[in-house]
Amino acid sequence: MTRHFFLLFALLAACAMGQNRVYELRTYHCYPGKLEALKARFRDHTIEIFKRHGIESIGYWTPQDPETSKNTLTYLIVHPSRADADKNWADFRNDPEWKKVSADSEKDGKIVIKVDSVFLDPTDFSPLK
Repeated sequence: MTRHFFLLFALLAACAMGQNRVYELRTYHCYPGKLEALKARFRDHTIEIFKRHGIESIGYWTPQDPETSKNTLTYLIVHPSRADADKNWADFRNDPEWKKVSADSEKDGKIVIKVDSVFLDPTDFSPLK
């Protein structure tokens, strides 16, 4: 229950900061045995690089389902607008530190099979407007 409360609080706080912001829900599907490498990359590097490029992290989760929890990371981020999201991702992908971190983390093979991304707008009845 505490985890859900924290998520709700984080979302409410994020929404209160700006009504025109766009949320992006991303799910990473990893190769077998690579989830810990992905989590380390986010924990040790990616989140800080995100900040430099206007990508605000809301939260990171792994599924409770025993099978998908072995290879799946889902997270929610927010951008000032959809146009900013496109620019933020382009800037992030071209960041020299990110290129190095990505290459270093994949020296023993690729980590991610695929990424699902969904951009979200709060509904008119959402408490997260």
